[in-house]
Amino acid sequence: MLDYASLSALAAVVREGSFERAARALHVTPSAVSQRIRLLEERIGCALVVRGQPCEATETGRRLCQHVDRVRLLEHELHGEVPTLVPDGNIRVSLPIAVNADSLATWFAPALAAFAAKALVLMDVVVDDQDHTSEWLRSGMVVAAVTGTSRPASGCNSQPLGTMRYLAAASPEFVQRYFAHGVGASALAQAPSLVFNTKDELQSRWVQRLCHRHIELPRHTLPSPQTFVAASVAGMGWGLHPQSLISYQLKDGSLVELVPNVPLDVPLYWQQARAASSLLDGLTREVVAAAGLALMQR
Repeated sequence: MLDYASLSALAAVVREGSFERAARALHVTPSAVSQRIRLLEERIGCALVVRGQPCEATETGRRLCQHVDRVRLLEHELHGEVPTLVPDGNIRVSLPIAVNADSLATWFAPALAAFAAKALVLMDVVVDDQDHTSEWLRSGMVVAAVTGTSRPASGCNSQPLGTMRYLAAASPEFVQRYFAHGVGASALAQAPSLVFNTKDELQSRWVQRLCHRHIELPRHTLPSPQTFVAASVAGMGWGLHPQSLISYQLKDGSLVELVPNVPLDVPLYWQQARAASSLLDGLTREVVAAAGLALMQR
């Protein structure tokens, strides 16, 4: 039978990124965490954690972390059915999920708050590009994700949420400086763009659609949707923004579209582990309802 104290230590190290932070989260000493994982690795017969900054799970370690998350969900179900197992009724379960930054900055956070207000959970949210959040599901590090991928990860269900519309925009001064003679390949190759991180392909996809070929874009990296907007208003560069996030700036004229009526529409999907859990079902209801109001539906 598996040692769940050791499995919890493993999950904490991977989640927190270090033995020291895992020890604080579990209210034990770092040596106790190290000993639990060492014993677990000896029993399993392989390494489970790659020691580093941060610590990362091996493939086997990821599968065990996924198992721990699902066991916690099942235990939560059991506590609801047999409340005498937890007399004080205050056990909160950690719910790791992944979401893209633009969804988190617009429609997703209210859904998350509404769910957390009525469920005994501690949300553990990972932010990544919508084309990469599904990798967190495949690795077993999260139990649900907002993703741009419709094909479900192994052991997961997938359902469409709607489409997020992006607009290419910049300040009027920036447009006058770089695009006075139009938005074409040569101008785009010179005008600084804004990207969330090295995984962010939205700007390149928009340019590909506009120019019908790849163009190497100069770029600033700004890992925050709100900073994206502020930097664009300040004239630092142009970027793809969620339409709902810049509606005020478009209205007051501090931002203008580079090319009117040429949006980039990105379909989003909700994927969740195929585990019977009222917690996941409740979160899914909030997410789907919020998406239905905020995203374009087709």
